[in-house]
Amino acid sequence: MRFKSLFSAVSRYRFRRVLYIAIFWTLIDISVTILNTDRSVELLVLSLLTRSALVFIMSFIMGYLFVFSLRDIFKNKPLLINFFAKTVIVLIAALLMNFLVQFVDKKLIHHESMDGALQNFTTRTFDFYWLFKKTLYWIILFLITQLYLEINDKYSPGVFLDILRGKYLTPKIEDRIVMFIDLKDSTPIAEKLGHQQYFLFIRKFIYHVSVALIEYDGIIYQYVGDEIVVSWIDNEKNIRRCLAAVIESRKNIQKHSEYFRRAFNIIPEFRVGIHVGEVTVGEIGVIKKDLAMSGDTMNTTARIRSACNELNEKFIVSKEFVEKSQLQSFQVQSLGLVELKGKATGIELFSLKI
Repeated sequence: MRFKSLFSAVSRYRFRRVLYIAIFWTLIDISVTILNTDRSVELLVLSLLTRSALVFIMSFIMGYLFVFSLRDIFKNKPLLINFFAKTVIVLIAALLMNFLVQFVDKKLIHHESMDGALQNFTTRTFDFYWLFKKTLYWIILFLITQLYLEINDKYSPGVFLDILRGKYLTPKIEDRIVMFIDLKDSTPIAEKLGHQQYFLFIRKFIYHVSVALIEYDGIIYQYVGDEIVVSWIDNEKNIRRCLAAVIESRKNIQKHSEYFRRAFNIIPEFRVGIHVGEVTVGEIGVIKKDLAMSGDTMNTTARIRSACNELNEKFIVSKEFVEKSQLQSFQVQSLGLVELKGKATGIELFSLKI
């Protein structure tokens, strides 16, 4: 809990990615070392322990550069420049890591002199075959790492392994809590701000709401204009997380209200629709692949969110959600049976008082 209070959800998520990168690179290095060694078992074990510690530390630093520093530096640069610059930086860092590993190995494990250790590294570095092999090795590792980062950025945290193992190649029916969030009064705000300023406005709005959703393990499905669609696997713990995410979203907007006032002279408000039920999840597309969620639950949640405008309410949830949430009577207010577009019969909706 103390760790959570010190770092935001986004920072914690990024630190996990750095840790995964460091572990992955270290395991790959251990495997390659074992396959290419002819040392005795005793020397190999001692060498591997020392090497693994150094590689892990250096990989963690390089992972940090990937996920934090370089991401911020190159986020507004073209993809080609981004890729080229990162590749050069990674290769320089990899060369430094190889120097440290080789130097420590020769000095501590083989007890060579400092001059001998330096000479060994220099000889290898200027060996074209060795340098080419190592460069190719690190470029491939870099590409795999970039693939991991890009897929996670595209499909939301936690989805990478599901995509990698083809979980959704065959559509799966899952019980999900679904939430639709969008900006209140988006049309008049767009008219007031103009296209470019409005885009900057909704980008900031979506960022602060998304941070709250990630804080409570929401799986962000998609952004559509000023709308966010997010879901959780249906269980008691995630019902509480869903409600906490709504409260945290509101707090984040309030916390940054002065920024919005100064930058845009508007403090954003949002509307929320929440429902729970079965959704079908699967990969779709030919040229451009995507992860799609469909079904009556998705359509109903969208209609519930739209009902916020018609009923002049901020947060509306379905009866099914209320029954699972164990909310107190003072936290919800029945809005009665409401006719939703596309539904044959009306469903009972509730206004959240949180």
